[in-house]
Amino acid sequence: RLLRDAMAAQSSEIDETMKKLTSHPGVIGFLVTNADGIPIRSSLDHAEAVQYAGLLTLLATKARAAVRELDSQVSCLPLDQTAQQGLVA
Repeated sequence: RLLRDAMAAQSSEIDETMKKLTSHPGVIGFLVTNADGIPIRSSLDHAEAVQYAGLLTLLATKARAAVRELDSQVSCLPLDQTAQQGLVA
């Protein structure tokens, strides 16, 4: 029971964080994946979540390797496109 209560509290905290993130102007959604790139939480429909997860997993793998080669102290890579921005952490 204690584990279940802790998991429920953590889930509620995650939901609150996602609400805050998506309330910012210009944010169109969020996607959280596990270490294998499988979507575990998303505001996107399932097909979009799976598609983005696959693409972002490849990007994250390549970005992680490049950043480590450049500077081992960097933990995230901001992405800036003309119309959209993202953060791979």
